[in-house]
Amino acid sequence: MSLLIVAMDNTIVNVALPSIRRDLHAPLSGLQWTIDAYVIVIASLLLLSGSTGDRIGRRRTFQVGLTVFGASSLLCSLAPSLGWLIAARALQGVGGSMLNPVAMSIITNVFTDPRERARAIGAWGAVVGISLALGPIVGGTLTQSVGWRAIFWINVPIALAAVVLTAVFVPESRAPRARRIDPLGQVLVIVTLASLTYAIIQGPQAGWTSAQTIGLFALAALALIGLIAYELRRSEPLIELRFFRSAPFSGATVIAVSAFAAFSGFLFLNTLYLQDVRGYSPLQAGLCTLPMAGAALVCSPLSGRAVGGRGPRAPLFVAGVCMIASALVLTTLTSSTSLVLLLCAYAVFGIGFGSVNAPITYAAVSGMPNNQAGVAAAVASTSRQVGQALGVAITGSILGAAVSANVGKHLVSASHPAWWLIAGWGACVLVLGAATTGSWARRTAERCCNALLASSPEGEDEAAPRPVPA
Repeated sequence: MSLLIVAMDNTIVNVALPSIRRDLHAPLSGLQWTIDAYVIVIASLLLLSGSTGDRIGRRRTFQVGLTVFGASSLLCSLAPSLGWLIAARALQGVGGSMLNPVAMSIITNVFTDPRERARAIGAWGAVVGISLALGPIVGGTLTQSVGWRAIFWINVPIALAAVVLTAVFVPESRAPRARRIDPLGQVLVIVTLASLTYAIIQGPQAGWTSAQTIGLFALAALALIGLIAYELRRSEPLIELRFFRSAPFSGATVIAVSAFAAFSGFLFLNTLYLQDVRGYSPLQAGLCTLPMAGAALVCSPLSGRAVGGRGPRAPLFVAGVCMIASALVLTTLTSSTSLVLLLCAYAVFGIGFGSVNAPITYAAVSGMPNNQAGVAAAVASTSRQVGQALGVAITGSILGAAVSANVGKHLVSASHPAWWLIAGWGACVLVLGAATTGSWARRTAERCCNALLASSPEGEDEAAPRPVPA
């Protein structure tokens, strides 16, 4: 239930963006912040929320997250202006950060049998596909029949029910040895992501060479340098930088950023195109994205099986090729492009996106010691959120630099450079998938694992390495 509302919130809000713009008189940058305020906060706090659950109790943290998410969803629906909506979305991100990583920890703790755990994780992960399919339809239906504020109401009863069910069925658990809190590292992560995203979103309005934009980029760079220097000196860092010595892990991180930047940019562009250019209603626009959601739903488990049997290379190849092919078709978009061609391009993109998730997680944790696998998976999850934030920020800035959001007749040609960018992100998935899944990459993962084992305070059995995919 928690994954349903968190994952569905991305697609359900995208469908309502044109209605939000008209009702709140929001500029294009305001639409970008409506998405990114939520995603940036989640990306910034995922690691902190996971360690908080390990320390004070996973069930308690999970219930707090559900309560905050439900309450902030209600605030979103009551927002009188764009600023209030963005603030409520940021608060929603605080609650969202306490849900998915903690939920995975709860599943791992409750299902100790490997077969049962695999089934539980499979059921949990299948909800992503369900949310992708439901989000546009539910969002379109509610926006068209009731108004955009109704898209946030749906979270409230689900969150309340999940709080009650968690109290009844979920046992409390804590980590035997919780990681220490890293407040300075956390602040530096927030400053890096927020200043970088703000510079990209506001760049077209302020000017790319303005003092504000240059100062924000400089602040992001200094915060990132400070974060790296500080984390390297900590015995229990917020982000374990030694992971990046493993080529599969580094590749999985960049692939996650690229794939999810492509996905968020894809949703952002198509929402504006379908409603502002084609004149479709929110429900019709939501239905048009069903081929993408359906293809992702079918391909996600197939990709998981392929990864388990032969490793991540083939699914990453499929993901990269399909994302490139879909984006290249959409670079020729016009206001009268055939609907059949459009839906085929959406389905191809869904195949690519559905194929990329399983190899990202697998490559991130492959070869890692057991006692570090959870942290490695959390970094991969954070990379997904960072990709979504950057995808909306960069895509919207490219669009905003070419045309005002209120001039729909120019929107199509202005979107062509953004589609080329999405094709470039697909190329990153393809190239890095090939480069970081070979024998050289496996050797770097083995060396990284040995270095982590040598410094691990836990015993050999607990820290035994996970197998590196052949």
